[in-house]
Amino acid sequence: MKLGSPFRPRLLSALLFSIFLGSAPATPAQERGELRIATSYKLMTLDPQYANLNENTSLLSHIYERLVYQDENLELKPGLATSWRPLSDTQWAFKLRDKVRFHDGSVFDADDVVYTIERIRDFLKPPSGGFRSYVSGIKSVSAPDPLTVLIETDGAVPNLPLFFSSIFVMNRPSKGFETTEDLNAGHPPNGTGPYRFESWSSGESLRLARNDDYWGGKPAWSKVSFRVIENPAARVAALSTGEVDVADAIPARDVASLKERGARVASVGAARVNFVQFDVARDTLPGVTDKSGEPIANPFKNPLVRRALTLATDRGILVDKILAGYGTAAAQVFPNGLPGTSANLLPEAPNYDEAKMLLAKAGFPDGFNLVLAGPAGRYPGDAESLQAVAQSWARIGVNAQPAAAPFSVFNTKRAAGDYGVWYGGTSGEAVDIILHTLLASPDPERGTGALNFGKYRNEAFDAMLARAESIAVGPERNAALAQATELVMADQPIIPLYHFHHIVGYGSRIGSYVLHPRGWTTAMQTLPAME
Repeated sequence: MKLGSPFRPRLLSALLFSIFLGSAPATPAQERGELRIATSYKLMTLDPQYANLNENTSLLSHIYERLVYQDENLELKPGLATSWRPLSDTQWAFKLRDKVRFHDGSVFDADDVVYTIERIRDFLKPPSGGFRSYVSGIKSVSAPDPLTVLIETDGAVPNLPLFFSSIFVMNRPSKGFETTEDLNAGHPPNGTGPYRFESWSSGESLRLARNDDYWGGKPAWSKVSFRVIENPAARVAALSTGEVDVADAIPARDVASLKERGARVASVGAARVNFVQFDVARDTLPGVTDKSGEPIANPFKNPLVRRALTLATDRGILVDKILAGYGTAAAQVFPNGLPGTSANLLPEAPNYDEAKMLLAKAGFPDGFNLVLAGPAGRYPGDAESLQAVAQSWARIGVNAQPAAAPFSVFNTKRAAGDYGVWYGGTSGEAVDIILHTLLASPDPERGTGALNFGKYRNEAFDAMLARAESIAVGPERNAALAQATELVMADQPIIPLYHFHHIVGYGSRIGSYVLHPRGWTTAMQTLPAME
């Protein structure tokens, strides 16, 4: 997919509904036994509301469902809620799907939604990555009847339905709140989804069985087993030998060899961005010196320097060489064509002469030295991208020393302020979620800037983003987000590099695999081959 071309539906809407919401109903000819999936995702908890990570979102979506879901164009569609509407600036009504049952046979109703919101808002205290930010603005929630939920917010929350597209609904127990420890220790997960829980070994495997009573139709696979294989080469080998039917997170370099061995490959541009981020707040920075090794004033405070480094970045090498074409050059936080993106922002070819002129104008005619930090093995092509960016910057006199580290080490050091400039990545449900966390001024009260480690501040952008966030989901909001994005990207607080493509390989037992830009790996996306 090229930047500037919109996402296009690949299946009829009815099929998309069944795949992404639940499971494609099986016919006798389609019905199969066990689906075997090799995944890079390590499911470390059975609590669906503890950590907002793809590991949980992907695997636990077989068991649990949301009120609202996002289709492949990131548009909101009915899930356990059939409709929703604002009653005022601070009140919403959600109508729920009738005749839905949890796996233990109990009836799903509004009381379960009330429990879900209250558990996240008032009970869970995860160390990080939780869902509390999605419900912290909810003042009260009530159930006037079994199929209606009324929500009152502290202020206007026009994208509340979007927030619910990330929250799994749990069944209210007879008393109290279920703890994460209880769920991990053996309380069987009890959802409304197309598959029932069978067994789990933390960080190793997850086994599921078909929910024959699923409201969305009988799932295609009678059993599903996930085998955690973190090493990419080992996942490729397992698919090549037929040990598994599906393998996710396939390295682009292995696509050709997989095809030669008879496997097929599906890919889609990820709803995420990988980027270079600058520390623009501190007066001096670790690892940033003049050519003689002496510390210098923070050059990244100067927008001319940030612009020069942007012009000296060759995204084409990253996409064509490192990602082997399985990526899209980036100029904003989501691939062009998704809601909230700007059609006016397109990636630029490098212009080293202009970059040198800008550096000289900023007072650095000879360039300077820096350490370019980043994770190794976290994202496709991450360590190689560090090397390629460093080589590009060397052409304008900026000598960058790549420093790749395991993600846990990198993340700790970045949070501690050990870096002055670094490579990173992030994803989210929508453009405004990323703008809110990555580029908005850090403000604990508003909850903005959680990933703005560079402490960038732009009051005009903050105001435009706040205005966009006050508009209901739809074309007007999307246009306002695009305008805010254009403003902030002109200031270059980050250098968007690429949107890598999710790549999944599958074998002969699979008829087709429908990828989602959020990067989920599920049995519901996997259709059996027809005999």
